Amino acid sequence: MNRTRRIAAVAALVLALPLPMAGAATASPSPSAVASAPAAFHGELPRPTGPYAVGEEVLHLTDQDRTDPWVPSAGPRQLAVSMFYPARQGTGVPAPYMTLGEAQNFVATRVPPGTGLQPQDVAATRTYAYTDAKAAGGTFPLVILSPGFENPRATLTGLATDLAAHGYVVALVGHTYEDSGETLADGTTPGCALCDSGAPDTLPDSRAKDVSFVLDRLTGHHPAWRLAHLIDRDRIGMAGHSIGGASVLSAMADDRRIQAGVNMDGTFFPPVPADTLEGRSFLLLGKQSNHTADGGDPSWGQAWAGWKGYKPWLAVAGTTHAGFTDVPVLATEMGLPLPPGTTTSPERGMQLTREYVGAFFDRTLKGLHPPLLDGPSATNPEVLFQHP
Repeated sequence: MNRTRRIAAVAALVLALPLPMAGAATASPSPSAVASAPAAFHGELPRPTGPYAVGEEVLHLTDQDRTDPWVPSAGPRQLAVSMFYPARQGTGVPAPYMTLGEAQNFVATRVPPGTGLQPQDVAATRTYAYTDAKAAGGTFPLVILSPGFENPRATLTGLATDLAAHGYVVALVGHTYEDSGETLADGTTPGCALCDSGAPDTLPDSRAKDVSFVLDRLTGHHPAWRLAHLIDRDRIGMAGHSIGGASVLSAMADDRRIQAGVNMDGTFFPPVPADTLEGRSFLLLGKQSNHTADGGDPSWGQAWAGWKGYKPWLAVAGTTHAGFTDVPVLATEMGLPLPPGTTTSPERGMQLTREYVGAFFDRTLKGLHPPLLDGPSATNPEVLFQHP
């Protein structure tokens, strides 16, 4: 097993929940297990904290110039992208968390057997985003989001909605064949083609190509999104979780349009490119257990040392690898236990992720100076500022 595949395997094991690895055989719950499960699951993400309502639309994009790197027989690379945007209050109808196909795959591969959880209940999780919502006036910075390996794009919805509520357009990219399933334009939801063998070393570069293509389709002369006029093309950032976070550095190296990046708990792939930011800003946000300056992931220190721009490095105590996503919130609502050593609740973890990622983009894309990033705060004792 190469180093990249070992990283992917470790990432799956420390996902912080008793979820099987995607691609592994998953037994169907027995009738008795289903009967003993909670009578109903009513999933709900924390309400966004910004002044705007949140609109959501799903784009289906096809890169005719690029064959799918993982399943060449599928033809051109196809992507599903959820667009979140600042909207007017009281407009639109509640948006689903996932399509039914995505929820079916998610339950089959990412949820322990025997819970009795139904895909339609996952799909109906309340997100506080609204389909057909009327857009707010003005233009807004654009943030691209890239999820972790094996987890569908929907698992970063909690962060996406909060950014949109604070005045950002957010493009949440589903990287086809790299997770439990993304529904494509033809209604099919192909699963993970890579999960049995692990993420290849070329995955960050492939994601960088996905992101540049999405940027082309959102900001070109003939944009693919009807609300593209909301995007300020001169203010673009990117954030990702796990391998998605590691891929941000690759995307910034390849595409100068991305001015600021965030890696949420993702190990950088070797060789670590240390001189590709050219003064642009980068936030490292990870769990304390291995993402402190003297922690167990040397790739962060190697990368950080070579950057010359604004580069805050924050470690969060008492959280887990998945604590920067929606997954622990949903797991708690399912009645699943949190792993030993977890002292930061899922809701608190999402709050901190939203606050610090939002503050970073406020500073780097909006030119504001939120004091949250000036140093340690008595209000947020879980967040440890690193100064290697």
